[in-house]
Amino acid sequence: MAQPVKPLVVIPARMAATRLPGKPLALIGDAPMIVQVWRRATEAALGPVVVAAGDPAIVEAVEAAGGRALLTRPDHPTGSDRVHEAFSALGGAAAFDAVVNLQGDLPLIEPDAVRAVVAPLADPAVDIATLVAPTDDPTEAADPNVVKAIVALAPGARIGRALYFTRSAAPSGPGPLLHHIGIYAYRPAALARFIVLPQSPLERRERLEQLRALEAGLRIDAALVDTVPFGVDTPADLDKARRLFATSRFARRP
Repeated sequence: MAQPVKPLVVIPARMAATRLPGKPLALIGDAPMIVQVWRRATEAALGPVVVAAGDPAIVEAVEAAGGRALLTRPDHPTGSDRVHEAFSALGGAAAFDAVVNLQGDLPLIEPDAVRAVVAPLADPAVDIATLVAPTDDPTEAADPNVVKAIVALAPGARIGRALYFTRSAAPSGPGPLLHHIGIYAYRPAALARFIVLPQSPLERRERLEQLRALEAGLRIDAALVDTVPFGVDTPADLDKARRLFATSRFARRP
């Protein structure tokens, strides 16, 4: 079965980030961060790209850059709920056969990584797809802010079934850990089911939303990519992202 041929890429964004308020409009290079993420998604040429915004200022910034944005309810509890509202408003399953949830704080993500997230959906048994990258950094292993994925990867394989996600260093034994990258591709039915599920016990314990899907029996497969895109959560991250962007190929726009 071929992978999805009509995916929609949705970038949820809101101004009220706890550690970095106003984050979507923080300037990186020549544009707000949300515009840089929109550009990376557009460069992936995977399908239409829309920003699902919780605030009018985000809509205005994206539209000023030539992008498409949709104002969604401001009170959504999660980005997944915001993505589902936008997906439904734009035609839902009648118009698209997959929806990609791309975080709005990854201004340096490689377009190849955006394309890679839909690859696991070529298997009809897979409900949700995501990305992982190998790491042997002991600092990351001990950092609870770095989510690790336990994935059944055969030798040489680039896609495997996700068995669990944790903030702990796992699995044990020799070998690299897999750093989870919080980008998801959903089949429409899987997204519709996921957003109505109640919070699950493991989700509350680990503070990881994807565990709700696993506990409910939804299958998640992960595609392996080589590097973790730099994410912006704090003022220090923003400073670093600006430095990295300045020397990246993305800064050299025609």
